[in-house]
Amino acid sequence: MNPMLLLLVLAPQPSTGELTSTLSVLSAMITPTVLILACGSLILTTSQRLTRVIDRVRELSSEVELLAADTTNHEFVEEKRNALFDFMHRAINRARLLQRALTFLYVALGTFVATSVAIGVVAMSGLDLALTALILVFVGAGLMLAASVLLILESRVGLASTYAEMDFLWRRGQHHAPPAIRELERSFWKLFGKKSSGSRQV
Repeated sequence: MNPMLLLLVLAPQPSTGELTSTLSVLSAMITPTVLILACGSLILTTSQRLTRVIDRVRELSSEVELLAADTTNHEFVEEKRNALFDFMHRAINRARLLQRALTFLYVALGTFVATSVAIGVVAMSGLDLALTALILVFVGAGLMLAASVLLILESRVGLASTYAEMDFLWRRGQHHAPPAIRELERSFWKLFGKKSSGSRQV
């Protein structure tokens, strides 16, 4: 008879109860994985948004430096300078909100991993750490909620900044657009009983 087969036959086989207990422990440790994946997805998208905002701040900084060298007092130059400072202020606020959201998300990710470890320790050692694991889950969920609120605020700031840039570009374009285009734009807004965007305030 093959010695390897003999060893397998004579080796003690795990009981059904031990196998069930092991599987239940593994299932409990895998449970926080859903929260870990959700947190990782938020971290990825937030990092991409922060990168775009930083690139936007650098572009605005270059434009501000070019305008700073312009000593003319033309009305357009002054208006553009004020608009650029406003856009930069909004972009900086967006970057700060995204940075805080990333901090919350990274801490939340750490708490979820610690929760999984705590569940395994409780099952292996029998220590009374169930309350600790529960507290870690609540802390991580609270941090994700706080990060989501910050992301909502950042989205609103970004939308307001986009509207401000569009209105500024449209007002500047009104000075160079042909009369037919300006008249067409005014007739469009008359259909809704509103003033044209050139006369609206940001």
